[in-house]
Amino acid sequence: MPVSNAAMVARGEYLARAADCAGCHTAAPAAAPAHAHGGMAPVPFAGGLGMGSPFGTIYSTNITPDPDAGIGRYTYDDFAHALRDGVARDGHRLYPAMPYPSFAKVADDDMRALYVYFMHGVAPVAARPPQTTLPFPFNQRWALMFWDWAFLPHGHFEPQLARGAQWNRGGYLVQSLGHCGACHTPRGPAYEERGYDDSASSYLTGGTNDHWFAPNLSGDRGAGLGRLSAQDLAAFLRSGHGGGLVAFGSMVQVVEDSTQYLSDDDLNAIATYLKSAPRRMPSGQYDAQSRAARQSVRALKSGEVERPGAGLYLSFCARCHQGNGAGVPQKYPRLGGNPAVLASEPTSLVRLLVEGGGSPHTDAGPAPRDMPSFAGKMTDTEMARVLTFIRTTWGNAADPVTTRDVADVRAALHK
Repeated sequence: MPVSNAAMVARGEYLARAADCAGCHTAAPAAAPAHAHGGMAPVPFAGGLGMGSPFGTIYSTNITPDPDAGIGRYTYDDFAHALRDGVARDGHRLYPAMPYPSFAKVADDDMRALYVYFMHGVAPVAARPPQTTLPFPFNQRWALMFWDWAFLPHGHFEPQLARGAQWNRGGYLVQSLGHCGACHTPRGPAYEERGYDDSASSYLTGGTNDHWFAPNLSGDRGAGLGRLSAQDLAAFLRSGHGGGLVAFGSMVQVVEDSTQYLSDDDLNAIATYLKSAPRRMPSGQYDAQSRAARQSVRALKSGEVERPGAGLYLSFCARCHQGNGAGVPQKYPRLGGNPAVLASEPTSLVRLLVEGGGSPHTDAGPAPRDMPSFAGKMTDTEMARVLTFIRTTWGNAADPVTTRDVADVRAALHK
């Protein structure tokens, strides 16, 4: 391979990581087709990951250069058309679970590097993932042309010269390759993101996808990033730990497959851009110095708390998250002032209690830690009580969690 082409492949590989292509286009271990992978771990980019949507499960496609099962016959124009416009080589339209509204902003040079990487740096895999079969009328892909006409933005990322190079680099990564808005921006009734850049008041203010609530990334000091520093954010993206927070849910995969591999310059640029966002969609409050906060810490320490949920917290949660809600640095997240705890929607908290979870496996981070499932240890009412306790203790002031909230999430998860 010529040196120039090798350099282009390396650049494309970095950009593919920034775009987290492997995260969506690699099957989950339990879903890996045995005939395609020989019983081994799923092959990156071979597709087959099932992604939940309000309309049904959408399976990712094979994007290796295999000429029949993958994208091996794609020209550069075919490739760019699919990524920017959501139209495959054979003319069928892609569902917007593929973040082509964000990829529309990818610069031409980056798009060419991505194409070279996928054609020359990725091994072809002749695996055919499951077909997406949504119920009528969502199986009528031709109708997506109207969706695209109504909602698909056009044009590359437009730098704001007054903001400086670092801010613009961060804005480009967040809005285009990183497609952060695909999870962190609320969606409308047509599954459209309610904004694709800073001009939209809902942009990056939090959104629910596949029963995870991606939190508010604005400057709100409650459920947003207002109390985190840029250094905290960069560390979080590098290792999954920062500012006493720990990545969970679908963000674990993003850190493992994508952000841990970004350069320090790019991580700092993303953090700079996110920290510039004004306070939007405020939710929850936190005041660790309030009288109620100090009283709750003292009462938990002495074991004299009588509030509903307190006993459950002391029995099941305090060993890791501590009686004062401070957690353990580089091990367990703090709960006092945690934006995910103060979020407007408790969906993620409920899912964590039901399913458990684990922190990311990263090269630069600490050893991963697991949180057990409490599905068989707590009733819906007990989960609601302990989560309400967590959301209203140590200075936290967020809406209570109801038994119905828990029951709805468990029903959706079939657990």
